[in-house]
Amino acid sequence: MTEVQLNLVSKDRLRSMGSMEKIRFILDEVRGGNVVVLENGLTPGEEAKLIEITMTEISPDDFPGIEMESYPSDEGSSPNFLKKLLGGDGGLRTRLTVVGPANQVQTIHKDRDVIQTLVRAA
Repeated sequence: MTEVQLNLVSKDRLRSMGSMEKIRFILDEVRGGNVVVLENGLTPGEEAKLIEITMTEISPDDFPGIEMESYPSDEGSSPNFLKKLLGGDGGLRTRLTVVGPANQVQTIHKDRDVIQTLVRAA
């Protein structure tokens, strides 16, 4: 039986990292074939940057890219209108984020409270 490694990363560990450090950490883990579950998700800006960097690193023979799903943030913590207008996310974070290799992770169902994911060994 082939194994898949899940790395559950605490919000305390994430809080100790800067945005680029988080992104590099996630990409390094996923490139290694691991699935990363972040207790405290990324900001919309961090998610966008992760996708941007991933797109530059995709290689058909080496790195298939990522599959990423997040729980939406709590409704009461949305940034105010002015911050949205100016492009800021006000520090808003998703509640949980799952990131894995695109060839191993497939989202089956997602709603406000459940992310159902199928993880296959490579």
